[in-house]
Amino acid sequence: MDRLEPGCHPEPVAPLDDHSQQRRPLFFPVVIATVLLTIIGMIGGYLLGEERNRKSATPSSSSAPALDLVDGPPCPEQTQKAGAIQGASGELIQVLRVRTARKTVVWICQDRAGALYYHANKGGTDAEWVENKTALFLAGVWRDSNGAYVATAVDGAVFAVDRERLRITHADGREETQKVVGE
Repeated sequence: MDRLEPGCHPEPVAPLDDHSQQRRPLFFPVVIATVLLTIIGMIGGYLLGEERNRKSATPSSSSAPALDLVDGPPCPEQTQKAGAIQGASGELIQVLRVRTARKTVVWICQDRAGALYYHANKGGTDAEWVENKTALFLAGVWRDSNGAYVATAVDGAVFAVDRERLRITHADGREETQKVVGE
């Protein structure tokens, strides 16, 4: 046998134009993968955008102060305790205190970070305080365009209070208004 040139094979080799092994086309799998990844990315972006919109549309106690920090009397002891449980920053200071014709007393209080809180009790400070029965503490209070302090309860009821009235909009749409009276 003759000596082989470098790079030559000792056995016969199939010519380059032999297509005995079919190559799989990559076009369709690449297109399908690209479409699926695009859809997944669009859904993820949509969900993140909705989450951002929900957070920016819902006032929260952790947002920037709703107004300048107030200097006034401290809110009642029961409000201080409820505020500590809800994560209030320091002592709660009274922003607004009103008594309604039904003898409910409402306090709007502010913590050191500027967050506002709503606390109401049937009968005022001297009456029995039982949270979610005679008393209601709500975080995340904000001021509406009319200057009322607004808070939303877990059940969807909305409480809006100013120096003239306490307006309660129940989750089923019923509205209740209590006139503010002097002490």
